[in-house]
Amino acid sequence: MATGDELTAALRESVDRPYTFMHICGTHEAAIARTGLRSVLPEGLRIVMGPGCPVCITPQGEIDAALEFVDKDCIVATYGDLLRVPGTRGSLESSGGDVRVVQGIHKAVEIAEKTDKEVVFISVGFETTVPTVAATLMGRPPENFSILSCHRLVPPAMQWLLEQGEASLDGFMLPGHVCVVAGYEEYEQFPVPQVVAGFEAEDILLGLLMLVKQVQEGRCEVENAYPRAVCREGNRKAKEIMYGVFEPSDVEWRGFPVIPASGLRLKPEYECYDAQKKFDIEIQHVEKTRGCICDRVLRGVAQPTDCALFGKVCTPRTPVGPCMVSHEGACKIWNLYHVRHL
Repeated sequence: MATGDELTAALRESVDRPYTFMHICGTHEAAIARTGLRSVLPEGLRIVMGPGCPVCITPQGEIDAALEFVDKDCIVATYGDLLRVPGTRGSLESSGGDVRVVQGIHKAVEIAEKTDKEVVFISVGFETTVPTVAATLMGRPPENFSILSCHRLVPPAMQWLLEQGEASLDGFMLPGHVCVVAGYEEYEQFPVPQVVAGFEAEDILLGLLMLVKQVQEGRCEVENAYPRAVCREGNRKAKEIMYGVFEPSDVEWRGFPVIPASGLRLKPEYECYDAQKKFDIEIQHVEKTRGCICDRVLRGVAQPTDCALFGKVCTPRTPVGPCMVSHEGACKIWNLYHVRHL
């Protein structure tokens, strides 16, 4: 691979007009901010963030459902990023219930094996994390274990963004982690330049250069700038396991409406592990928090510093919206690295 300096020089020579590309991965945003990559990009080349943080796109209604499990005296287990995401009446961290941070579903199952209490795992994530969850459920955990499936699929959200056209995008940088599992065949349906990119500064610069070249040459295809980890078909075994346990469903994303076939629910043969059905909990739509612009940040039409609450009322310790909570959330990333503008 060319060096960062060589790729930066090539970009500066190539950019002949304004370009706007969107990435859909919180790890990409963290890498861009940490390395100060935007400061070396040629004028007119913008890379904006999209709905690439699975915690951030979890709607408030699902957080409220997690709090209902606390009310029912369940042990609630989940990833640390989800603890301080605000619900209508507080967060899991402030709930006063038995809420435990785990590194994955297997640790939540270990808790269930050592107690008679009901254990509910709040299971979030894109295609990257679903196969592990599916494999664990295939192993038939104890009867006192269940999950709230908050999983999402990336391609349907991309389709929604393209249909709206509100961000005026020239192309997408596809999420490397997701594509390791899912591959990129499904993205070939979209008539827009796309490049799968890794997470080093050179990976991202190469991805941007390839996107610019596609636009200039009038091509709309999926190119792979991350072949050391990603292939077109992805991990077939992981996908077989995932779709052996889950099936697509219509779900709401935070900042988006209900997007058809963009979520994953348990298949009938695994419904005994569906916490929502087990405890008869209905997920309600909740209107967004006044003043918070997480919804617009997740759609790529605003940046964190456009928000009047950013770094003032809304901080990582006192978050108003989820983008200030997760380590993959744009607001928390910008706050950490003191980013003030694109």
